[in-house]
Amino acid sequence: MKHEIKYDTPHEHPEHRDYPGNLFMVVAPSGAGKSTLVNALLAQDADICLSVSFTTRAPRPGEQDGQAYHFVSVEEFLRRRRAGEFLESAEVHGNYYATSRLWIEEQMSEGRDVLLEIDWQGAQQVRKQFRNAVGVFILPPSIAALEERLKKRGQDEPNVIARRLLAAGGEMAHAGEADYVLINEEFARALSELQSVVTATRLRVASQRARHQDLFIQLGIHSPQATE
Repeated sequence: MKHEIKYDTPHEHPEHRDYPGNLFMVVAPSGAGKSTLVNALLAQDADICLSVSFTTRAPRPGEQDGQAYHFVSVEEFLRRRRAGEFLESAEVHGNYYATSRLWIEEQMSEGRDVLLEIDWQGAQQVRKQFRNAVGVFILPPSIAALEERLKKRGQDEPNVIARRLLAAGGEMAHAGEADYVLINEEFARALSELQSVVTATRLRVASQRARHQDLFIQLGIHSPQATE
């Protein structure tokens, strides 16, 4: 599997800004149940929105443009990348993928939480630009369970499943780079744990200060830098 990461920010580095919204990165090997967990979280939490990535791959059955992905041509993708619109981009299995930096900054500035479904290399690049981004890595309970889930999806040929299983080992080796690790053995429990991560993040001092600036000022609560 080939990844070609691009990191190109032509203006002020985002990590030097304060956002009232939070940024979550959910990472998992294919078949670990990432999308199912994320969709369930979004269905029960209206205060978090999913970042829809750009891709040059063809839509799968049932996928609609603007929902699963923004499907664009290679030429359009490269034009947007040259213009500095993307937070990160990668080439995976011969297709390009990217995250819209402009849209994420806009949502977070308006106080909305944003969730990214992303691979581990993309997560590394996002953290360079958003230091407070929260990484969540979802693991399967076993390799055997992962293989069974890939087969049940019915989306890939056997040779593709074999390739995904080989790639999973290298991907899961980076679980230690995340802030939280969830083992998706029992769905309801994993979903509850994911919601707990979101709730805890919203209660961090930096998040509360950005969301309730007037109250913090009124109560005389200053940032650590201001008290040094």
